[in-house]
Amino acid sequence: MSRKYRLSTALDVDDLLMECTSYVMRLANEKYGFQPPMTIYEKEHWGKLGTRADAIYPYFSDPEFYRTQPVYEGAKEFVRRLSQMTEVYIATAVPPEFMGIRAQRIREEFPEIPADHIYMGAGKDKIHTDILFDDALHNILNSGAKYPILMRRPWNQEATGMLAVSNYEEFLKVVEVIANSYSVQAAEAAQSEPNIVVLVGPSGSGKSKLATKFLALNDRYEKLISYTTKDPTAVEENEWYNYVSLDTFRQMCDSGEMLQSTMYAGHGYGSRKGDVEKILAEGKRVFATMDICGAMSLKTYFPNVTSIYLKRDKKALMRNILRKNTTDENKINRLCAIEYEEHNAELCDYVLNFDGTYEDALLELCGILGVSCPLS
Repeated sequence: MSRKYRLSTALDVDDLLMECTSYVMRLANEKYGFQPPMTIYEKEHWGKLGTRADAIYPYFSDPEFYRTQPVYEGAKEFVRRLSQMTEVYIATAVPPEFMGIRAQRIREEFPEIPADHIYMGAGKDKIHTDILFDDALHNILNSGAKYPILMRRPWNQEATGMLAVSNYEEFLKVVEVIANSYSVQAAEAAQSEPNIVVLVGPSGSGKSKLATKFLALNDRYEKLISYTTKDPTAVEENEWYNYVSLDTFRQMCDSGEMLQSTMYAGHGYGSRKGDVEKILAEGKRVFATMDICGAMSLKTYFPNVTSIYLKRDKKALMRNILRKNTTDENKINRLCAIEYEEHNAELCDYVLNFDGTYEDALLELCGILGVSCPLS
């Protein structure tokens, strides 16, 4: 591949640049008159599930589907902007008999992408770009890209540990971070205490406990309360969460209220932009604990955000996860996510090596932020 640009990016097409699942559901609703109409939330996993959602599959054998797929709102502008930042390739899985239609649509809708940058086939692990952007979890897990990034969709909400975004703007911000093109902004922010601090790290790293200790010593900061669909009495560190129903959670996501959202072990978690704005309007600084996806979302919507990765020994992480009062399946998911989480350290502004006591970590945290610490 040509190295005209510093970075190269491979983009999926279905459910990323062009509507796929939502489009065939609309077609199936019109044909069969489903009541209530099918929604994209019914597709929690890919493949036939023995439900009414299986009615979408015949459309994937119809050439008219590929000719008429709508382009997502904002997709053309997204590709145009991304083409100014990286070299863009297309990596799309499509049946051989429809490859010509797909290639023609791509060339018509996204003229910035050269014809020889369009790759078709299911073997996306053979595409070696710096970044892969895809909604299919198996493509992300098997990717040879240095930075595989997942587009959040209902069928991949259980994914955890890897970098995931909810929209084009968040993705472009991640690309900026990867390319270090935000270095001037970061240097300016470093001259003053940040408006927003977010602790990032794997499950079991001690983010919430360290944040609680820091907030007890620094009244200029206020913790950002997140939202969850999980029973608050069953949530560890539940003082960091508000409980909402699943329907309410989805409404908050669909309305654009959420900075970021994810599903984990069947429960929704997310944070509201309005809550951040309220804290800042009151003259306080925001302190949050999030995964890397939440940190990137904060950087997308707000200036002067400092992200700090809390790095701990893998054995300590595993020990803390196994001690948690949760299901075995939940523990397994968290343990499996450790490897992916470790790659997120280089996307944060600072790495805090937590290999001692909480007091040691507090002193280092205060030093990073340039604030006084009563412990010193």
